[in-house]
Amino acid sequence: MKKRKKKTRSQKIWGFLQFQMALIVLVIAAIAYYYVGGYAAKVKAMKTEAVHLVATSDRETFRQSQTSIAYDCNGEVLSVLKGEKDVYYIDYDNIPIYVKQAIVSTEDKRFYKHKGIDYKGIMRAIWAMIQDGEVTQGGSTITQQLARTVFLSNERTWERKIEEMYIAVELEAKYSKEDILEFYLNNVYFANGYYGIEAAAEGYFGTDVNHLSLSQMAYLCAIPNNPNLYNPLKNHDKTIKRRDRILKTMLEERVISETSYKTAVGEDISLSQTQKVKNDYMETYISYCATRTLMEMEGFKFQTTFESDDAKKEYQQKYQEMYETCNAELFTGGYRIYTSLDGNAQKQLQEAVDSELSGFTEQNEVGVYSLQGAAVCIDNTTGMVRAIVGGRSQDLEGYTLNRAFQSFRQPGSAIKPLIVYTPALEKGYTANTRVVDEPIPGGPANGDGVYSGEMSLRQAVAVSKNTVAWKILEELTPEYGLSFLEAMEFSRLDEDDKRLPIAVGGFTNGVSPLEMAKGYATLANNGGYRNPTCIVKITNAQGEEIYQAQQDEIMIYKENACRQMTDILQTVITSGTGRGYSLGAMPCAGKTGTTNDNKDGWFVGYTPYYTTSVWVGYDIPKEVPGLGGGTYPGKIWHTFMENIHQGLNPVNFVEPIETAE
Repeated sequence: MKKRKKKTRSQKIWGFLQFQMALIVLVIAAIAYYYVGGYAAKVKAMKTEAVHLVATSDRETFRQSQTSIAYDCNGEVLSVLKGEKDVYYIDYDNIPIYVKQAIVSTEDKRFYKHKGIDYKGIMRAIWAMIQDGEVTQGGSTITQQLARTVFLSNERTWERKIEEMYIAVELEAKYSKEDILEFYLNNVYFANGYYGIEAAAEGYFGTDVNHLSLSQMAYLCAIPNNPNLYNPLKNHDKTIKRRDRILKTMLEERVISETSYKTAVGEDISLSQTQKVKNDYMETYISYCATRTLMEMEGFKFQTTFESDDAKKEYQQKYQEMYETCNAELFTGGYRIYTSLDGNAQKQLQEAVDSELSGFTEQNEVGVYSLQGAAVCIDNTTGMVRAIVGGRSQDLEGYTLNRAFQSFRQPGSAIKPLIVYTPALEKGYTANTRVVDEPIPGGPANGDGVYSGEMSLRQAVAVSKNTVAWKILEELTPEYGLSFLEAMEFSRLDEDDKRLPIAVGGFTNGVSPLEMAKGYATLANNGGYRNPTCIVKITNAQGEEIYQAQQDEIMIYKENACRQMTDILQTVITSGTGRGYSLGAMPCAGKTGTTNDNKDGWFVGYTPYYTTSVWVGYDIPKEVPGLGGGTYPGKIWHTFMENIHQGLNPVNFVEPIETAE
């Protein structure tokens, strides 16, 4: 028995020694990899940079936001994107004590004890994550968050995290805790474009922070932990719940009384926004495109199709979080944004929309014109957006809906060339193929109520026969037709769209004027799809290029099918539903679209130079007497296209390899 015990003890000792030896080997290997792999040099460089950044900083460093500027294609300033933290900066002594206590309680309990990095806090956050199954506490200190906000980008890399920690340590060595808390509360992001506690107070409650109640202060302090999740305008209930947790913590730490706690928890929070927003369609589109460009630079992968509803929901959450982060960075990053937008073309497109709809003066309860229009022009040479109008001109503040890319409506017959006719031409149909226009039990009626019997495909497209499109898509299958829109990244497609009504524009969610423009621009480009954006390049404030657009083409349709489709669509304008909208000597092709009960009207057409999409309708769909693709939308299209082609030499479309005649 003694020998067995001695042997077991020897085995344990030997096992322990083996473990220690393996651990030593692992540590030596890690150290060797650290130096041989070049990580030692990287870390040393990051420390040197951190020391320099903090050493050259002063109090003004934390007061200023860098203004981003956007330019049009001619180098003219289009938009100035500026944060407001320099306007609303408040000193430490003017920050309410409850705000200081609330933010420390929720963001960094050991703020007054650590030297920039809280190792206990990191372990506590990990333990809380294990217990709760999700991230409920942050491992970063207030000082680290300040370092990230002021000095670094939002990249999620180990290099950024290491440099953030070095900067935090340097900040603690140079500035007092009071200074750091002041800097933090004036720079931290409170969602919806508000930087700093005073800007948030003014933005959400319409008053300065010192006039807020304890409950309102705690409510604002709930936001910075996750500005997307606790966005008051989107997730008010979640912000309230976090406010309550903050108040509970303050009670437990005895910084507020039981009475104050109960009063604050019981208080209703009513927002009173006063922020003024420009109603500028170019600015909203620039902001959207530039934000997505920053997301792309961060490595975000965009999706428009999903394997399941859960996958879609997960993607949308990640998208919103990244969009919020990058959009916030846009207003303080000091970027120089060079766009493809043309101020003159924008003015012409806006005037065309306003002029043709000027007879409709009815307004809704907030003073916005009830009947609306939107239009997008794409430069066919570059594949980029030249002009974008999201609604009629009105001198209003705070109304930012840009219908050109934010509204999705049923496209009517304007969708047929994209999902029915061009795919059919790829399958062997020609302009001369004989088709039969006849009533279909359970199918669509023709817009004019007329059934013409046997006719050519060219004639069916020209006069927009719904029955013909329906039968051809039935032959091709809805899945096949829809696949072309999926390939062109139409964003609101649905599983329920895989049915025959899409042949005549019956979609679950609809399409935007921007999406229709890019679809027809693909036809104009002989099948080559280029994702339309307006961002040509981005530089930093020092003029160093950090992004250059590359309009890579993806072949969606076969080249000859597009040439045939273009040839047929020219007939629409010469003798079909778009007749009267010819551009004279300038060859042009296009298609009208009208939905049931005249709720939406479309005209989408192109020349070798430009593709323009126009939509007219009510924001909340209802009948517009006399509306059709060939009425107001067609007039807007024709007016604008005549103007933008002034002085340009007529250029013929490339003929099909086999003539469509």
